Amino acid sequence: MVKKAGMILAGVLALLFGQLFMVSAARADLTMGISDWPGWVAWYVAQHNGYLKKYAPDVRLVWFPSYMTSVEALSAGRIDANCQALIDTLAPVAKHVPVKVVLVTDNSAGNDALMVANTISSFPALKGKTIAVEMNSIEEYLDVTALARHHMTAKDVHFINMSTGDAAAALITGKVAAAGVWNPWIQRIEARHAGHPLYTSASAPGLIPDVVVVRDGVISRDRKELIGLAKAWFATVRFIHAHPAAAAAIMAPHVHLSPRVYAEGLAGTRLFGARLNSEALAPGHSPVSLYNSTVATGIFLKDVHMLTAIPDGHSFIDDAIVMAARH
Repeated sequence: MVKKAGMILAGVLALLFGQLFMVSAARADLTMGISDWPGWVAWYVAQHNGYLKKYAPDVRLVWFPSYMTSVEALSAGRIDANCQALIDTLAPVAKHVPVKVVLVTDNSAGNDALMVANTISSFPALKGKTIAVEMNSIEEYLDVTALARHHMTAKDVHFINMSTGDAAAALITGKVAAAGVWNPWIQRIEARHAGHPLYTSASAPGLIPDVVVVRDGVISRDRKELIGLAKAWFATVRFIHAHPAAAAAIMAPHVHLSPRVYAEGLAGTRLFGARLNSEALAPGHSPVSLYNSTVATGIFLKDVHMLTAIPDGHSFIDDAIVMAARH
C-alpha cells in the first residue's frame, strides 16, 4: 500500500515537473506595439494574409489607441518592439534606453502637411500669420523645414501649441491661417473646403521615417523571430503594392474608416520593402538614409531643447535583421 502510494506520488510529481518544463520551454510572445498610421496598420495585412503565421508565428500585435503611449511602453520595457517615428526614437536613445532600429516601415509621402487657408497661396503670404501645431512634434518639424526651404524661419510666423485635431478645427473655423496636421485631418480640411496644402511630406523624402524599434535583449533572444518579422513585412509591402484596394479593405476597419477614404491616406505613405530598407539602414548620400535623417532631425530637436546632443546613428541603427531576411 505504501509502495503503491509512493508510485502514485512519483507519477504525480513527474506529471507536475513535466508540465512545469513545458511551460518554461514554451516560447513567450514577442509583443510589438502598433497604432493609427497607415505604415503600421499595414501589419494587419500581414496578420490577415498569414504572413505573420508563416514567418513570425510568435509575434503578437499590441494596439495602442494613443501613439505616444506605445513609445513610452517600449522605453519602459512593457513591450518588446514598437512601430514609431524616428523623431520619437532619438530622445530615448540619447537617454541610453537599450533599443535599436531594425526595420523601416515607411516614409511619410504626403500624409503630413502644412495646411493653409484658401486665401494663402504662397509662403510670403504666410508671413506674420498664425500656425497651429503640436509643438516639438513631427508636424512642427515639417513646418520649420518648409519655412527654411522657402527662405523663412519660425520668427516669420506665429506658432501656437494645439493638438492635431484642435489645430485642424481652428483652421476649419477660421481661427488660424494655417495648421500642421496629418491624415485624416488633411482630408477633413479639404472635404470642408477650408484649406489646402502649402507643403507636404511628399516634397521632403526621408524627412519623416517610420521604423520598428526593438529592445536590445530581444534582438539577442529572438533574432530568428525578428528575421521572420522582416520577411513578413516584405511580403506585406509586395501585396499592398500589387493590390492596394484589397489592402485598404483589410486595414480600414481597424481605424473605423471606409476603404475608399483609407486608400487615399495609404497613397501618402511610401512603404519600404527589402531594397529601400537596405538603402535606409545604410550610411550614404541617399535621402532615405536614417543616418542622414538622424542628423537633420537631431538638429531640430536640439533647437527646441529636446536633445542636448545628436545620437550617433551607428549606436542604434542595426541592419543585420534586414540583411538576414533578404537572403
